[in-house]
Amino acid sequence: MLQITKFTLLLIVHFFLGTNSFYLPGLAPVNFCKKDDETDNCKSDVLLYVNRLNTEELVMPYEYSYFDFCEAKGDSKNPTENLGQVVFGERISTSPYKLTFMQNMTCNIVCTKTYRPGDSSSEYALKTLRKGISLNYQHHWIVDNMPVTNCRFDHYLKTMVCTTGFPMGCYIRNGRNLCPFEWDRTDAYFINNHVNLTITYHSGGGEDWGGQFQNNGGRIISVKVEPRSIDHNKLAKCNIGADPMEIPDKIPPQGLNITYTYSVYFIRDNHVKWSSRWDYILESMQNTNIQWFSILNSLVIVLFLSGMVAMILLRTLHKDIARYNQIDSGEDAQEEFGWKLVHGDVFRPPRKGMLLSVLLGSGVQVFFMTLVTLAFACLGFLSPANRGALMSCAMILYVLLGSPAGYTSARIYKSFGGEKWKSNVLLTSMLCSGIVFGLFFVMNLVLWSKGSSAAVPFSTLVGLLSMWLLVSVPLTFVGAFFGFRKRSLEHPVRTNQIPRLIPEQSVYTQPVPGIIMGGVLPFGCIFIQLFFIMNSIWSWQMYYMFGFLFLVFIILVITCAETTVLLCYFHLCAEDYHWWWRSYLTSGFTSAYLFLYCCHYFFSKLQIEDLASMFLYFGYTLIMVFLFNLLTGTIGFFACFWFIRKIYSVVKVD
Repeated sequence: MLQITKFTLLLIVHFFLGTNSFYLPGLAPVNFCKKDDETDNCKSDVLLYVNRLNTEELVMPYEYSYFDFCEAKGDSKNPTENLGQVVFGERISTSPYKLTFMQNMTCNIVCTKTYRPGDSSSEYALKTLRKGISLNYQHHWIVDNMPVTNCRFDHYLKTMVCTTGFPMGCYIRNGRNLCPFEWDRTDAYFINNHVNLTITYHSGGGEDWGGQFQNNGGRIISVKVEPRSIDHNKLAKCNIGADPMEIPDKIPPQGLNITYTYSVYFIRDNHVKWSSRWDYILESMQNTNIQWFSILNSLVIVLFLSGMVAMILLRTLHKDIARYNQIDSGEDAQEEFGWKLVHGDVFRPPRKGMLLSVLLGSGVQVFFMTLVTLAFACLGFLSPANRGALMSCAMILYVLLGSPAGYTSARIYKSFGGEKWKSNVLLTSMLCSGIVFGLFFVMNLVLWSKGSSAAVPFSTLVGLLSMWLLVSVPLTFVGAFFGFRKRSLEHPVRTNQIPRLIPEQSVYTQPVPGIIMGGVLPFGCIFIQLFFIMNSIWSWQMYYMFGFLFLVFIILVITCAETTVLLCYFHLCAEDYHWWWRSYLTSGFTSAYLFLYCCHYFFSKLQIEDLASMFLYFGYTLIMVFLFNLLTGTIGFFACFWFIRKIYSVVKVD
């Protein structure tokens, strides 16, 4: 056990924190100064990192080197990605762009790429460039752990909108011009081979560095890029009126040269503090008014449900319990009716109890993983600046929460009278995690075949498998050991030997309509928040409003619990005592609406036509829907379980 603990700590240190201080952003600001004033407390070299390129038209991102751009020379050491970054396909590497603090540069040449006719590698590289431009692939650069942004004026919103990343080129095709200039042909592709970088820095007193470099140093607060296409073969010196660099369909007989250049301008701005430098990026990506509307919408649903529970359940239950427990006088006891009639069958073990207990154990694991991750995010530990931390935290927590899963599954299964404890422990540790890992592995094979940077390396897969088999599985066994050692749950009423016949049910109290209706209200609480989450996953936008998300999560828990309890009470009053699976499926059916929403998002928001990308999208969607089903189903089950034990414990039963 000691070895397992050491192994876990090593994995946490390596994957979550990484081995380079580059991945502890926001904690220690970096001071920059002029070349001549460089000391141990400040540095003059401003490192520019390049990340993978992605697009909304394909699920597959690619590394920077895939498109034959200029690469850094020498033995430059790339930052080490943490687990979350590797899983999300981030591949950060050192760029060939050399920046020196407060040193403006104009039209500096990075490199020149030469493409010769008849050379298969040149033809393939040029074809890859054209394909990347046609699919609107976007660069993602990083300076001082800040994403390089591309700002433009939005005529519809009448304000400046800044997005992370910038296009690798533009095209004119089929009467559609995506370029900022006019061209005399209707089918042409242009590469953005020049960038104007504007680096804004803060220098002055008022911060903890004491303003010791007020004139010759500072801290970077924003990096903005203006991409341009310039044909340097026509002796253009990065002038505004220069012709764009066209990428032809075929390499011309004389060959093709693409020269990459850049200009850098430093601007001093003491109005924006270093601690607020992310604000302009995040505010342009999220609409706070819509977030508040989402919260109010969810609160209205919760208040409506709470009113229903208070008026129907509490008031009616109070009358029912008082009537059931009244002391008979004169006249004989009145005939039993309603939910008391099924007291001898309500705790009868369900069919497939083994499977239900396994799903509940995994659901508890997902629930606590989500709760703790969102709590850390709200406290600021998992900010957008800390790339990959959210996914790393979630995965490590899932592994470490094997014990609650094993304990819960063992306790529930033992209450069903189950005796196959070995099968229960193995299924709890293997089934749900195996389904997720199996789907992930199949999609990783597709990404491998396409050469995408999102393909998780084999070494990382081995690490994930080791975390699962060497940490999560033993912890599940430990939890199950203590769960089976505990006494079996004692139900408040005894179970009859002969099952009671269930009367014919109306349409509304039948299982399927009740399950379908049960998922509507919980989904109504989250569907607005889902839009922002889906944008962050598939449209490569940053999601940072974890306070709103945590509130929505709490509202979702309350809504799932109240909806399930309400419908469970109606079914018991209709003398239908098969509540075990129905309580899980009622709130768990919210995941079906989540899947339908993901389908709607795919066809309405994304422009994906590639079959491999479609397969990947729906594969990842299935993983998300499955985990969400475990989460919501477990919440509904335990709410209903508590409710039924409570009401049958306060009535007198002969």
